[in-house]
Amino acid sequence: MSLAEKQAALVEEITLIPDAYERLGHIVELGKKAKGLPEDLRIDSFKIEGCMSQLWVVPEFRDGLCYFKSESDSAIVKGIASLLCNFYSDAKPDEIISENAAFLGEVGITQHLSPNRRNGLSRIVESIQRFAQSCLTDS
Repeated sequence: MSLAEKQAALVEEITLIPDAYERLGHIVELGKKAKGLPEDLRIDSFKIEGCMSQLWVVPEFRDGLCYFKSESDSAIVKGIASLLCNFYSDAKPDEIISENAAFLGEVGITQHLSPNRRNGLSRIVESIQRFAQSCLTDS
């Protein structure tokens, strides 16, 4: 499934939830259901700096596609990171680089986050895109 198709599906799923705070609750539930990272992957090289919470994003490149897993000590951050990791996983690096996840603002997710949480979201996307760029450079 392309990122455009994933985006359309996510937008449809999220906009079915009428209330903005319920949408955030949905994101928190995603985080609660997400499989976390084992302790040995919660290391500084995978840690996302500039986030109020502890947050790790573990990238992997195989068979020409990027994959991402995440963990956080904050329910909302874990939910957002899980959503982004699921969104960007199983995609080609060039496709990842061209998609900035602005649709999260369009469906009312980012407007209800504190400035620090929005900064963390941006850092996740930057980290994912930086990894995708390195995959292009290395190949």
